Amino acid sequence: MLFVRTICASVVTTLSVVTLFGALFGQSKDGVFPQPQYHELSSEDRARLDRQRAVVAAAVKERYGTLRLTGTGSDLPVLQKMIDDGVFKKSQTYELQCLGVAFGDVLAAELPLRWVMVTDEFGTDPTLRYKSTTLQVNALTMISKRIERDESVDLSYLLNTTRKHLAEYSARGN
Repeated sequence: MLFVRTICASVVTTLSVVTLFGALFGQSKDGVFPQPQYHELSSEDRARLDRQRAVVAAAVKERYGTLRLTGTGSDLPVLQKMIDDGVFKKSQTYELQCLGVAFGDVLAAELPLRWVMVTDEFGTDPTLRYKSTTLQVNALTMISKRIERDESVDLSYLLNTTRKHLAEYSARGN
């Protein structure tokens, strides 16, 4: 009986070691993702972003009168006011992502970023790409995810933090 327990313990130990090595050093096809693929915006992609900008522009006009968006840093105060006033609730994911597009336009105007489409393990979506690198800023969800998590959103802080990270990335020779 002792012999059987010793054999069983030895088998369990061996299986545990093999499993541990497999987990540490094995490569699972499920855990490997291809590099993101970038492509320029198609006319349909541009139309999609324009429709999202129009949602924000309509809300700005309705809520604040004749203000209009320019796609530049001068939009920050009105976009921040929309967030502070809770114009879009956390359940309005699409509208919050529209706000992300409007903020993305500000980022693209202020920083060396441009709108492209990216295809990765999450699907295909618009993103802001830094030069020709794989560094991207997902402005589409930058605001919505924070609001949905009940976090405060400070657009000036997000702009400055993005600027700082891009400068650090560039200083590393990228």
